[in-house]
Amino acid sequence: MNTFTLFISTVSLALLLGACGPEPQDSTLTEDHHQGDDTLTHEEERGPHNGRLLRQGDFTVELAIIEGQAPQYRAWVKKAQQALPSTEVELRATLTRLGSVDEVGFTAQGDYLASDITISEPHSFVVELRANYQGESYLWQFESFEGRTEITPDIAQTLNIATEVAGPQTLELSTQVYGRVLADSQRLSHVSARFEGRITDVKASIGEYVSAGSSLATIESNQSLTNYEVTAPISGIILERDAGPGEQTGNRTLFTIMDNSRVWVDLSVFPKDLPNITSGAEVTISTPLSQTQLSGTITRFLPQVDLNQAVTARVHLDNPQGTLLPGAWVEASIKIADIQVPLAVRREALQSFRDFTVVYAKFGKQYEVRMLELGRQSADWVEVLSGLSPGTTYVTQNSYVLKADVEKDGATHDH
Repeated sequence: MNTFTLFISTVSLALLLGACGPEPQDSTLTEDHHQGDDTLTHEEERGPHNGRLLRQGDFTVELAIIEGQAPQYRAWVKKAQQALPSTEVELRATLTRLGSVDEVGFTAQGDYLASDITISEPHSFVVELRANYQGESYLWQFESFEGRTEITPDIAQTLNIATEVAGPQTLELSTQVYGRVLADSQRLSHVSARFEGRITDVKASIGEYVSAGSSLATIESNQSLTNYEVTAPISGIILERDAGPGEQTGNRTLFTIMDNSRVWVDLSVFPKDLPNITSGAEVTISTPLSQTQLSGTITRFLPQVDLNQAVTARVHLDNPQGTLLPGAWVEASIKIADIQVPLAVRREALQSFRDFTVVYAKFGKQYEVRMLELGRQSADWVEVLSGLSPGTTYVTQNSYVLKADVEKDGATHDH
């Protein structure tokens, strides 16, 4: 891509993201309803507990989310600048989320009122707070959004944002190990001279592929002084050569030929993984020497333990293209089991948000983070233990676009 094309693409994406974001909203907007006197406060005030100050006349509520294992709302109430006993104030809130509504009650806890339910993540909702004190009623409504953005369907299509519905899935569990490629000893041929003599000609070099029956060298017999050919008994690669023109053959091996259409891969399996792995387990081999993954099964475990206490699992692996060479290091995935889980999402859908791993749930034109507690993982899927409801539509492709759109406005967590 040339510089001009890259510039145009960057500008186009920026314009799309700018167009797809929600219209600016004043999250500090407060609607006050008391005795028919409706006023709008456009500047959010903060109280001594860093909570949002909600005022009507001389009646004030400071409302804050206190983080922790179980986040909760806390409220401190004053009238005419004097703190009111928490037992004398009745407080309730309705949190309207995307896809659900939480009804929140408050109970007196010392000098404050605490919500009677956990305020679950994300803390993104429209809040309606109602207070009653000595026969007077108070009502506020404000928006408290985080991790939310809006993208129209046409823009989502242009950006190739794809979605799926979260539900049950089969996870193929595996463990990652490392190993090394070895020549199959049953496919090695050690070639020597039938009769001792002088080597007059050598026709094969190390690394050269030879076919069965092809001539490797010419020998002049010491007894008959006639020449004969040393031929390849199998097809394969010349792995070793110990033959030079003018040398005597003696009784040594002149050539070692390896048929590398099938090799061994020895994998190191550590004790913690042994209980889950048996002979016959499926193995997927990855190596920089090949553009594709190769598949095989564990044939057996060698009857010895290495110095690092690993046990060697041997895989007989077809190598039709000859890409795996003895001595090469490989990474392998050994299949442990297939398990059914009630809820899973695609790994590619996962993004980070604050200290959480999230997916972006879709509700019409709006998208919002869902903080996940994750369980077991496979190569493509990850189990969801909490944070997402079954049947939720979530973004599986290009979710980074949503992450960028959310973060351009600041991924704040301010209540």
